[in-house]
Amino acid sequence: MSLELRDIHKSFGPIRANDGVSLTVEAGTLHALLGENGAGKSTLMKIVSGFISADSGEVILDGQRLDLASPKDAIRAGIGMLHQDPLVFLPFTVLDNFLLGGPGGVRVDRRAGAGDLRETGERFGFAFDPDAPVRSLTVGERQQLEIVRLLWLGASVLILDEPTTGISATQRVKLFETLRSLAGEGMIVIFVSHKLEEVEELCDRVTVMRRGKAVGEAEMPCPTDRLVEMMFGKVLVEAESGKVQAGDVVLELDSVTLRERAITTTDLSLSVRAGEVVGLAGLEGSGQRTLLRACAGLLEPASGRVRIGGRDLTGRGYRDFLAAGMHYLPAGRLEEGLVAGLTVAEHLALTGDDRRFFIDWGEARRLAAARIKDNFIVGAPDSTADALSGGNQQRLLLAMMPPNLRLLLMEHPTRGLDIESADWVWTQLLRRRHGGTAIVFASADLDELLRYSDRILVFFAGEVLRILDARETTGEELGHLIGGKELV
Repeated sequence: MSLELRDIHKSFGPIRANDGVSLTVEAGTLHALLGENGAGKSTLMKIVSGFISADSGEVILDGQRLDLASPKDAIRAGIGMLHQDPLVFLPFTVLDNFLLGGPGGVRVDRRAGAGDLRETGERFGFAFDPDAPVRSLTVGERQQLEIVRLLWLGASVLILDEPTTGISATQRVKLFETLRSLAGEGMIVIFVSHKLEEVEELCDRVTVMRRGKAVGEAEMPCPTDRLVEMMFGKVLVEAESGKVQAGDVVLELDSVTLRERAITTTDLSLSVRAGEVVGLAGLEGSGQRTLLRACAGLLEPASGRVRIGGRDLTGRGYRDFLAAGMHYLPAGRLEEGLVAGLTVAEHLALTGDDRRFFIDWGEARRLAAARIKDNFIVGAPDSTADALSGGNQQRLLLAMMPPNLRLLLMEHPTRGLDIESADWVWTQLLRRRHGGTAIVFASADLDELLRYSDRILVFFAGEVLRILDARETTGEELGHLIGGKELV
């Protein structure tokens, strides 16, 4: 069995997402689709999985040309796709989500379905509580549920779009074990990523995309410099953090206790100075997000005081924190940071400082065009936020930040970004740092935490386990602490 794509074209207005892409993927292989953000990888795979239709071109599976008008057509043909944000219905239970799209019509045998869920999950070492609400699952567990569902529905081609975004290191190891097992059973597994180290670790063959085209293929292992040059047309040099003399205290937490759902953080005191970068490390759900939300005025402390620039803002609203010079960049780009359906121009107009009653839309589009150019956004002023790739959504969020900030709070600032985009993001952030902005950010990337932080707060089960000097800490030590263990 093989999957063949022939001369796939797809445009969104003036943007050519796929420009004559052809490739062949053989059964029993882990095939990587590698490229920078906005290269056209996700668009191509959404065409293969029936989520969108190509303008022209052919999808051929096992010698048969497929007519894919919907994901239902794709799964009937044996093609399933795990999206970067798993497609689950949060109000439903695990079993409800598992049974979606399955056989049975109106009458569903839930007992048999629960048995299928258990058996299919156990095949890969996944354990689910059928009655648990799916919103209680981590991103990694939602991915596992979606993989099990797709296999139950009969997928012989499994496409995974940036599957390691937002999952823990332990979940990543489990995911890779599962993918190797599936390929070993003769399935076609396509691993869509921009992360070179993961492609090098996992995959047998790689196709590289750049600006909508397939620009090269290689058998793995392949020299990293060659892959980077195919992705970006050049060899990259990472931004250096450099040293900054810390200034006055910008953020002060005084004996703060925080409670949010199952997370409780008690008696936390912290001072962050102007020009200082503080990283927050820990397993997902360990308290990092809770702390950031409290520092942004989105969560009121159960006790203690929160001050920005010496001003006590405890119990005040989000707008008061913004007025004090705080800006919050959430992990949920579309869920919390942007508005699906609004264009780039509309986002920038709404976040500008022009308070006139009527908006000059001609000027708004000119501003958007300038910001798109300055921030290297692959899109147009009239592109909607949800039509942008994840990396370009992040660039838009950065383009919307006010020019002068005292305190910048961020969740996973480079999650889902390729190495060039991540380097660009940190170049912009370090400029703000040199201008006196204090930065507090949470990340699951240990290298990012060690490279850019001055200090690192390690969270475990809601509490700060240790505060580390980043320049005197190793990745091994940090990894052990995140797991709740001291390095012996």
